[in-house]
Amino acid sequence: MPHTPLSVPDFAKWPSFPFEGDLRVKHLDDPVDVEPARKGEGSAECLSCNAPDDAYIWVSERWRVRAMDRPTGLPMVLILESRSHLDLGDLPNLLAAELGVMTVRLERAIRSLDGVARVHVNRWGDGSAHLHMWFLARPYGQLQLRGTFLSLWDAILPAIPESTWRENLAHVAAWLAEFGGRPLAAPPRIQWQAPSSLTQQAEAGHGLDDPATEAGAADDIASADVAGSERKQDGATSVNGTNAASVTAQSAPAADESLVAYAEAPPEVTDTAQDVTAAEDVTAPQEETVGRTGTPPDDTRKPPVRPDDRTAD
Repeated sequence: MPHTPLSVPDFAKWPSFPFEGDLRVKHLDDPVDVEPARKGEGSAECLSCNAPDDAYIWVSERWRVRAMDRPTGLPMVLILESRSHLDLGDLPNLLAAELGVMTVRLERAIRSLDGVARVHVNRWGDGSAHLHMWFLARPYGQLQLRGTFLSLWDAILPAIPESTWRENLAHVAAWLAEFGGRPLAAPPRIQWQAPSSLTQQAEAGHGLDDPATEAGAADDIASADVAGSERKQDGATSVNGTNAASVTAQSAPAADESLVAYAEAPPEVTDTAQDVTAAEDVTAPQEETVGRTGTPPDDTRKPPVRPDDRTAD
C-alpha cells in the first residue's frame, strides 16, 4: 500500500523557521516494539556521573552547570544537571523543589548578560538518562529567533567570539556563586595596552626605560604642578607657613621613580583654615586638635543588600 506524502506544516512559513525553498516531509517510520536504551541508563556508564567537577562552570552539593565545549551561535547555552543519577520523574521532593529554584536562578543569571532578551528552558531527555535541563539565550532584537526553533538557529548562526563566550561563562558562574556553590569558570586574561602617548613614544624609538623619556615626563609633571601652584599664589595657600608651590616642587619624585605611582597618589594638602586654627590655638589640648582636623571613619556602614531569592534556600 503506497504511503500518502505528508504536506508541509504551516510553521514552515513562520518567520522564525530557519529554512526556505522546496521542502519535503520525511517518511514516518513504523513504531518499534521496544525502545532502545538511552545513554547512561546505569550510573557506571553515565558520562555525567563520571565527569569531574572541573568539566563544569559551577558546582554545588547537589547541582552542576556545564557549557558546550566551544562557542556556538547563541550568546549562551548551558545545561543544568543533578549530581545524583536521577531523571526528572525520579527526583525526591527536596531535589524537585530545588530544581524550581535552580531553574529560576540560572535563568536570571543568563538573562543578566549583555544582549540577552529571553532564556528558553528545555528538557527532552531522549538522548541521556541523567537529568539535564537546557538553557538557551536568545539575542536581544533578533526577532526571527523567537519561538521553538531557537535550538536550530544555534547550530546555524556563526559562533560568537571565544573571549566573549568565556567572559559570559565567568559572569554566570560568579552570579550563581552569590547563592552558594563554587564557580569554576575564569574570565579571559585582559590584554593590557599602553596609553596612546606612550605607544607613540615607543613607535618613535623611545622606550619606557629610556632616561631621556623618563626625565622629560618628570619635567612635564613638575612644570604642571608649579604652574598650578602659581595660579593659587594670590589665595595665600600655605601648609604650616610654607608656600604650597614649594611643597609641590619638593614632593615631585625624581626622574627614576615611578611616574604612574606619583600620578595616582599626588601630595596631600591639608585644609588651610584648619591649619591656621591649629597654629594659633597653641594652648588647646592635643586631643581636641585631633578631633577638629578629621572625623573617625564610619566602620558601622554596611553594603546595601539587593533583593534576591536567598531566602528560598
